[in-house]
Amino acid sequence: MAIVAGADFGTLSVRVTLLDSEKGRLGTAVAEYPLHRRREDPDYATQSHDDQMEALVRATRQVLEQAGTRGEDVAAMALDTTGSSVLMVDDAMQPIGPYYLWCDHRAHREAREITELAHTTGLEAIEWCGGVYSHEWGWAKLLHWLRNATSEERGRFGTAIENCDMVAATLTGVTDPAGIKRSVCAMGHKWMWNPKWGGMPSEEFLVKVDPLLEGIREKIGGEYLTSDHIYGGLHPHWADRMGLKAGIPIPVGAFDAHWDALGAGCKEGDVVNVVGTSTCIIAMAEKTQLVPGVCGVVPGSVDPQLTGIEAGLSAVGDIFEAIARRAGKNVKELAQGLESYRAGQTGLLRLSWDNGDRTVLVNPELGGITLGWNLIHTAQDELHAAIEGTAFHTRIILERMEEYGVPVERVINGGGIPQNNATLNQIYANVLNKPVLVPDGVPTSLGSGIIALVAAGVYPSIEAAQAALCLPFKTYMPEAKAAAVYERLYALYRKVYFAFGRPDASAAVLGDVLPQLREIARESLAMDTTGNA
Repeated sequence: MAIVAGADFGTLSVRVTLLDSEKGRLGTAVAEYPLHRRREDPDYATQSHDDQMEALVRATRQVLEQAGTRGEDVAAMALDTTGSSVLMVDDAMQPIGPYYLWCDHRAHREAREITELAHTTGLEAIEWCGGVYSHEWGWAKLLHWLRNATSEERGRFGTAIENCDMVAATLTGVTDPAGIKRSVCAMGHKWMWNPKWGGMPSEEFLVKVDPLLEGIREKIGGEYLTSDHIYGGLHPHWADRMGLKAGIPIPVGAFDAHWDALGAGCKEGDVVNVVGTSTCIIAMAEKTQLVPGVCGVVPGSVDPQLTGIEAGLSAVGDIFEAIARRAGKNVKELAQGLESYRAGQTGLLRLSWDNGDRTVLVNPELGGITLGWNLIHTAQDELHAAIEGTAFHTRIILERMEEYGVPVERVINGGGIPQNNATLNQIYANVLNKPVLVPDGVPTSLGSGIIALVAAGVYPSIEAAQAALCLPFKTYMPEAKAAAVYERLYALYRKVYFAFGRPDASAAVLGDVLPQLREIARESLAMDTTGNA
C-alpha cells in the first residue's frame, strides 16, 4: 500500500489529488492562478511561473489536510501541465518574463514561416505534425520571443523550456539548463522532436527560418525521456513548503490531456476525447505511422510502450461559453432544456472554427460558421447546434485516424465537460454511431497519480495501475433514429467543412445545404417521442 500525489496544471488552476494504491482517491484540492490577457491584443495569454508554484504549495497542503494524510506518507509526486506553454530562462534557470501559454496565439507569422520553409526544403518533421506548424507550438513561440525581446533579454537567454519540464526542474532543484530532462510528450508533439530523424530539426534549417535561431538548437539540450523515467528527487526547499518528504521521486512530466487519457482508462484501440475549453483527442497504437493533418505521432508520448497520436479541436467549452455570454447567461442556465431537443431540429449547421482549426485542416485563420439562421432562432438553438458541430468535427478526426490505421475500438469522453453534460455525450454517441464511455467520476489528475504510483514502484506498469484505479464507465449507446438523422447532417457538414476550410478546395455544390437543413428540421419536429413521423 502507498499514497502518492498527482498534480494537474490547467489553464486557470492546479488540481492536486492524493491516491491510495488500494482505496483510490483520498482527496482533491484546487488552487487558482491568474491568466494574463490584454484587451488590445486578443492573441496575448501569459502566466507566471511563481504564481503556479505558489498555487501548487497551497493545493498540496490543502489536500493533505482535507484527507487527513501525513506528508511523510506520500511516496511520490507526478505532474502534468498545459502545452505548448513555453518559458524562457537564463543560465541559472530563472524566468525571463512569463510563460507563453498554450493559448497565446501571437506567433502566427513565425508558424507560417516555419511551415513554408519546411515544405520548401522537404523537412520530414512537418508531415508528422499535421503538415502545418502551429502558432501554439514551441519553435514558433520561441522565435516570436527572440524577435520581440530586448537585446539584454536575448543576451540572458539560457534555454526555452516547457511548463511540465520547468515545474519538475524547479521541484527537483535544477539550477543549470545542462541538468534539464525534457518530456518526449512535450517535445515530440510541439517541437518536431523525433528519434526517427535524430531529434530536433537541423541547425541549417533553423537558421534559414531566422538567423536569430543560430545556436539555439544546442541550447534546447538535455535528456529526452518518457514518463517511466525519474526526473529527480523532491528538493528539501519544496518538500518543506508543501509539507512532503524530501527526496521522493518526481517522474518526467507530460501534457495534461495525455495523462488525462491514461486516467480515463485509455489503452490501445481507445480514443479519448478530453473535452474542456478545447478538446484534445488522444489515441495509442503499436505501430508508428504518419497520419496527415494530425498534430503529432510520437513514440512513447502517452504510454512509454506505445505510440501516442494527438489531434483536437481548438475550442469547445470556449465556444459554449461565448454563446452563453452573448445571451447574457452562463452555460448551465442556457443548457437547461437541451435534453428535449431532437437531432437536427434547429435547422442549424455550426462549424466549430471560432478559434481556428487544429485538426485536420490545421488552419488558425478560419472562423466559426453557422448556416441556416431564421428570425426565430434562439441562443439555445445555437448552443445545441454547437454541440452537434463539435461532435461532427470529432467524427472528421476519428475517420482520418482510422483511414491511416489507428484502431478506434472504443470512444471515451474525458475531461470536465462530459462529467456534467449528458446531452453532449448522447449527441456524440449518435453522431459517431458508436458507444461513448464516460468515467463515472472525475478523472482529472488521476493520470498523474497513476504515473506517480508506477514511479513509487507500487505497480509494475501503467496498465496494472489503471486496472486498479481507473473509474467505472457510464455508457451512452447510439439511438438508431437520431443516428440516421445525424448521418444525413454529417454528409452536409463534411462537404461544407472541406469546401470552406481548404484554401485550395475544388469547386463544391453548396446550393443544397440550406434546403436540406430545413427539410431535416421539419422532419425532426414532426416526429413523436418514439422517432416516428
